[in-house]
Amino acid sequence: MGVLSLDRSSSLKSKTVNTVVVNLDDIENEAKKKLPKSAFDYYRSGATNELTLGENELAFQRILIRPRVLANDVSQRSTSTTVQGISISFPVCVAPTAMQKMANEMGEIANALACQSEQTIMTLSTISTTSMEDVARSTPNSPKFFQLYIYKNRDLTRQLVGRAEQAGYRALVLTVDTPFMGQRYADERNRFTLPANLRMANFQKDLEESNRIQRLQNDDSDDKPTSGLTEYTSELFDQSLTWNDVRWLKSITRLPIITKGIMTPEDALIALEHNVDGIWVSNHGGRQLDTVPATIDVLPDIVNVVRGRCEVYLDGGIRRGTDIFKAIALGARAVFIGRPMVYGLAFNGMDGGRRVLQILRNEFDKTMALSGCSRLEHINQSMIITRKKLLAKL
Repeated sequence: MGVLSLDRSSSLKSKTVNTVVVNLDDIENEAKKKLPKSAFDYYRSGATNELTLGENELAFQRILIRPRVLANDVSQRSTSTTVQGISISFPVCVAPTAMQKMANEMGEIANALACQSEQTIMTLSTISTTSMEDVARSTPNSPKFFQLYIYKNRDLTRQLVGRAEQAGYRALVLTVDTPFMGQRYADERNRFTLPANLRMANFQKDLEESNRIQRLQNDDSDDKPTSGLTEYTSELFDQSLTWNDVRWLKSITRLPIITKGIMTPEDALIALEHNVDGIWVSNHGGRQLDTVPATIDVLPDIVNVVRGRCEVYLDGGIRRGTDIFKAIALGARAVFIGRPMVYGLAFNGMDGGRRVLQILRNEFDKTMALSGCSRLEHINQSMIITRKKLLAKL
């Protein structure tokens, strides 16, 4: 399969867009206008009543910033940092999101190019619509992580790991909160399936792991789940996973392993016992189990037990520069964004993805300046306060 590049077919380039977008809400609204309802609902929706989905964003609003003045010269600022020893331009990386070609024909390659341009890390999903090799060849000098679901077919899983190493991915992100997909009412109402012209591109066309979801599109029998992805994962993902499988994964790869989906200090401590290289605080964007806490609310307790023994990351609800600041203040090394990058892709291809990252970096830079910080090292927990604590002092 050929690799798309910026100077090939003009039909694959980002189109000139005259719409003025000033924040991520604007980009989401533009994406909604362009995407088919089933695709937009798939990207947007959360589990059952979507309480956690909403809470991921609302929780940031309950945290206030305590700006310091005159302590530092903020005329020049640096937003750069490192993740797993990799230099990035600001503490925002891109989380894995599945099936990006539903949003734009360039799919995952467009967002990989956006990350390359804005000097940050993209994480490619196992169930992407572009193969890991094609994404790697499109951005050979840009660092990328590979997100791993473990399939019942362990030989196939082992092959995925080997291919990720061979293609130059810099870390494996093991998703630990998805033995099967959470219940998503929007997908059930829409009878969601992947469009017939797309497939899970990390697998050969003749394999179940590649095309099983396609075969569900014409199956309207009453005894089938109404979301094709739910059946895909129920049939093919290994639901027997335990911490022993983290040990198994470490035995077959030399890549750093980051566990994505940690929500409690107890699990963070077990992850450390298994010598993981990173802990990624995530509730899967509110898409798995509803009524779990927002990620920003559980982050401090996890950071406290980790005590710097590995890097801690966070996703969920990041929509503005102040959110990034608050997560860094509470101990996250960096944050990851998922939905905004897909919305940017639908809005304007690669340039839409770049615009998302540029908006966040500009907002974060201004937040640092107005809070009295010229470097990330200046951001600390004393600079934020929860509304609950503020009211208690009053």
